[in-house]
Amino acid sequence: MSEDLLHFIWKYKRVPLLDLSTSDGELVSIIDVGTHNHLSGPDFFNARVEIGGQHWAGNVEIHIKSSDWYAHEHEEDPNYQNVILHVVWEDDISVFRKDGSVIPTVELEKYVSPELLTAYQNLFDKKKYTFINCEATISGIDDFVIQNWIERLYLERLERKSVFVFELLQKSKNDWDQVLFSKLLKNFGLKINGEAFGSLSNALEFTIVRKLKSKCSQLESLFYGMSHLLDDDTIVDSYYVNLKKEFEFLQHKYHLENVGVLRPEFFRLRPSNFPTIRLSQLANLYKTHNNFFDKVINANSMSDLYLLFDVAASFYWNDHFTFGKVSKKGAKKVTKKFIDLLIINTILPLKFCYSKYLGKDSNDEILRIISQIHGEQNSIVTNFKKHDFTIENAKESQAILQLYNEYCTKNRCLECAIGNSLLKGND
Repeated sequence: MSEDLLHFIWKYKRVPLLDLSTSDGELVSIIDVGTHNHLSGPDFFNARVEIGGQHWAGNVEIHIKSSDWYAHEHEEDPNYQNVILHVVWEDDISVFRKDGSVIPTVELEKYVSPELLTAYQNLFDKKKYTFINCEATISGIDDFVIQNWIERLYLERLERKSVFVFELLQKSKNDWDQVLFSKLLKNFGLKINGEAFGSLSNALEFTIVRKLKSKCSQLESLFYGMSHLLDDDTIVDSYYVNLKKEFEFLQHKYHLENVGVLRPEFFRLRPSNFPTIRLSQLANLYKTHNNFFDKVINANSMSDLYLLFDVAASFYWNDHFTFGKVSKKGAKKVTKKFIDLLIINTILPLKFCYSKYLGKDSNDEILRIISQIHGEQNSIVTNFKKHDFTIENAKESQAILQLYNEYCTKNRCLECAIGNSLLKGND
């Protein structure tokens, strides 16, 4: 038995609402179970019950055993003095308020169906699953339940991402251009170079980028130099040498320090994702657009967003992937697939946060855009698909990541709409 299950039973009224009784034999009718409290204090606020014909309004506390009241020292906590009902699995001791009055207790063990307990035990039986707890039964969940839960999970994932965005905003003293630059830079580095590019954004104020954006070679020299990509004195390529001289000038002019900046990796990367290419693309992005943040916020369609990111690395990189080494010729444009990742991980979270900052709601616009992007492919998505879970777009794949990481791996099945649905189906 767990308190989570008892919370579930109470919250979803899985007991006879009008046919309960206290341990002292008084009849109990549940009028309103109250509001589930996930913070400190009683478990359910503002409940309404009738006990022995008397109407009560107040809070409900739930424990496995009555004696847990004293084990948790609730008798000393003023927050628990307005508890009108103690709901327990096993009533092993009487519980008193500070004034000496007994808190009425309902013992749930007498009222919960064996079928519900069996369903709960099966859900957490590790012998019956290899991936997630409900893998054997998830395919039978009503599609309406899943689609509503998917939407909530995606918005919940945006909320989680917004914590980092607002931290950046506070750090930048409410400079949204700096926030966008920091987010873009980190996500241009993808998984392997995300940390390195993030360290570059920490060392580089956007005010400098803003001053240099009209000349792409200066931005490139700034990005490469700060990232320790211009430290090799043996390269004699004229493009490299000119960038190196430019950076030395900028370093002196703006008193730049790159001691804490991590050098990005080339190993295990496809050439199109080399940091040389990605940093040049980012430099050209800022050279191309004035007021880029405003353009991002005002772009409300996929075509608008694709057009914004329709840039390529500088001409030098048409036949290079690294400095001084000629490669097969071809423009290094930002691909649609990469733009999709930027929209998912940078643009939509930023739109979400900026709307919250202004006190507005952009959820419908965000949901419309994310639903038009193809779902990501990874091991988690693949495993859900193996269990007949339909994942067609990025809203669904992002929601699945939130579901797996925040619910499945943490056994929060009773807080999950799918787990709830499975248990509700067993009376």
